[in-house]
Amino acid sequence: MVVTLLGLLSLSIWIGLLFFHGGFWLCLERDDRPFPKLEIWPDVVAVVPARNEADVIDKTIRSLLTQDYPGNFRIILVNDGSEDNTAEVAVATLQDCQADNLVILDGKPVPSGWAGKLWAVEQGIKAAGSVKWLWLTDADIAHKQDTLRMLVAKAEEEGLVFHSLMARLSCNNFAEWALIPAFVFFFQMLYPFRYINDPKRKVAGAAGGCMLTDRISLENAGGISSIRHAIIDDCSLGAIMKKQGKIRLSLTNRSLSIRPYLNFKEIGHMISRSAYAQLRYSPILLALTLIGMGIVYLIPPFLALLGHGTAAWIGIAGWVMMALAFQPILHFYHRSPLWGIALPLIAAFYSGATFFSAVHVWQGRGGMWKGRAQARIGL
Repeated sequence: MVVTLLGLLSLSIWIGLLFFHGGFWLCLERDDRPFPKLEIWPDVVAVVPARNEADVIDKTIRSLLTQDYPGNFRIILVNDGSEDNTAEVAVATLQDCQADNLVILDGKPVPSGWAGKLWAVEQGIKAAGSVKWLWLTDADIAHKQDTLRMLVAKAEEEGLVFHSLMARLSCNNFAEWALIPAFVFFFQMLYPFRYINDPKRKVAGAAGGCMLTDRISLENAGGISSIRHAIIDDCSLGAIMKKQGKIRLSLTNRSLSIRPYLNFKEIGHMISRSAYAQLRYSPILLALTLIGMGIVYLIPPFLALLGHGTAAWIGIAGWVMMALAFQPILHFYHRSPLWGIALPLIAAFYSGATFFSAVHVWQGRGGMWKGRAQARIGL
């Protein structure tokens, strides 16, 4: 009886998610619509924080140097204490492209209270000077040639102060097929893009791989220093920018992550790096989240496979609804619809990674990235 009631609760939640949660699962917020041609193209500086990125930095910098942006465009690569030859590879790429709009800045040691990436971004922004737009992009993201032109044109046309794209993640092996579309699915569930893009709603978010921000609005929001300790820096930035004006987040095929995840362990590490921070380092929220994940994702297949009569049909209905909700993002990543059936197992993996995220924080290894433990409880 109790399990059946939990099944009804799960089914009710899925009905609410599908019909009353901003259509998050439909993947309608895209950047594939035509964008205008501007008469005057404002100055832009791209800021790229890079730490030990020698294996990917060539493709990233090459994609930036070959942007077909009609206005003045410069690139600042902040070498954040790299222990490999990141800077040397970037210089070689610059020479190969015969360009002169890239500056490589040696980053200073990270001060207390700062996350490493944000400190690198802060230094790059200070070096950028008085430009209108800052393009904050990661060192493992390659962009198609018209990416910056689209970002600026849409921002100018719609009066945005912040324009972000959810970079298309690597999805080329079994572990990535199983887990990467779900990463975007869960992100959309937490931050429905329609709500983010609606000035009347408080929901705010962003995707750190590709963010165009108005410099003056960023300064008015308190600058990068106002979020200096954030582990989930992109959504934190989106939150302070939405207070300054209209923002936009879209799915894209223009910006592509070139960092592969070779196995389940690597993807688990990617998830656990920030999952507990999302829960504000609260054991209570952690417990509620794990219980909620069990009710929403595990009860339906349990009833469908082991229940009888009405209970089984309730489980089947819930399982079908979650599989249906998963279809648009599977289609976006060109994956088989049958992966929808596996969503309960995928959710179980994410739940486990979330639990271990908390364990890592309790062990003093939270937010581990490039040899730095960046999670700081209480800040």
